[in-house]
Amino acid sequence: MKKSTEKKPSFIRRFFSWIWRHKWWSLTAIIILLTAGIWWLLAAGADRVEYVTVNITRGDIRQVVTATGEINPVNTVSVGSQVSGTIEDIFVDYNSHVEKGQLLLKIEPSVLEAAVAEAQASLDSAKSQLTLAKNDYNRNKTLYDSGYIARAEMEQSQANYEQAQQSVKRMQSQYDRAVTNLSYATITSPVEGTVISRKVDKGQTVAASFQTPDLFEIAEDLSKMQIETAVSEADIGVIKEGQTVSFTVDAYPRKTFRGNVRQVRLSPTTTSNVVVYTVVIDVDNSDLSLMPGMTAFVTILVSEAHDVWKSQNSAFLVRDFKNIIVDAPENVKPSEQLAIMRDDNIVFVPYTKGLVTATETQIVSDEIREGDKVIVGRVGQSTSSAATQSRRRGGPGGF
Repeated sequence: MKKSTEKKPSFIRRFFSWIWRHKWWSLTAIIILLTAGIWWLLAAGADRVEYVTVNITRGDIRQVVTATGEINPVNTVSVGSQVSGTIEDIFVDYNSHVEKGQLLLKIEPSVLEAAVAEAQASLDSAKSQLTLAKNDYNRNKTLYDSGYIARAEMEQSQANYEQAQQSVKRMQSQYDRAVTNLSYATITSPVEGTVISRKVDKGQTVAASFQTPDLFEIAEDLSKMQIETAVSEADIGVIKEGQTVSFTVDAYPRKTFRGNVRQVRLSPTTTSNVVVYTVVIDVDNSDLSLMPGMTAFVTILVSEAHDVWKSQNSAFLVRDFKNIIVDAPENVKPSEQLAIMRDDNIVFVPYTKGLVTATETQIVSDEIREGDKVIVGRVGQSTSSAATQSRRRGGPGGF
């Protein structure tokens, strides 16, 4: 008797063969199972609420005010001319160091010398007239005392004598003014410092008829500079004298300079409908690396705290917990307590705000723990929409 050599179909093959024969029933069963699974997943997740959170971290926080300003010497003296004329010679140039009283410039003096000579001649003439009037008066007084002339004639000679005296005084003052103007043709430095600007050249005519023309600008001490910054009225309340300042300039992008607030000027200026105040900052420029006119990007340190709890400013935008947390207590206010996600549980922690910067806010609370997160919204709902609903319902308007 022969044994059969045909192999029986495997189990897997028989299983798929059976499914193929009952394909419609199999397809229907698969659809039912998938529908039931999806329904179960949706039902299981319907009661679960996912929250949007912001991390709470520990570290340093600095409250600062930023501004821009121009670097200038503490004291700059403008040297001008009180007389008109042609510049005969210039003895200094840009960056020249000058001493007090040093000769800077000379104006061609011929016109001024002629004015002195004319005033001298007028003075000599007045003195001659005075001598003549004096002699007439003395002679007439003697004759009057002897009874040879009338009193009126003697008084007339006396008046002429007194007028001659006043004429000499007037001519003397004109002569002194002419000599003084001649001295103005030689311009000297009123202070010790460095010439940072020269506005005239040799041969140029200086006209001082209506106003004094500026010839030089001299900075007294370039080792001490100042920055005048414009701070808006929103930030000026926290600026105080003595605060530490750091700033940079484009010429040295990798270097940070230091300074201190010296003065907050009370005079306001309105620029583009924004009220600003001038803050003056003292800067040490012993190495002379800073030059007049440079633009400084200033950061004024208002206050700082080290190793504190802090979070992003978006963590404090919630206006009403009811729009986010369904079972939030009635007496809990976002301005007084934070909704914290801790170990998958929601807890309400009392707090107060500390330092506030443009991006972060310090959280002052003894109940904050490592790993806590601030609840700021619910998945599918933005914080702004929750705040809008709160305002429509008459909820808290903020803090």
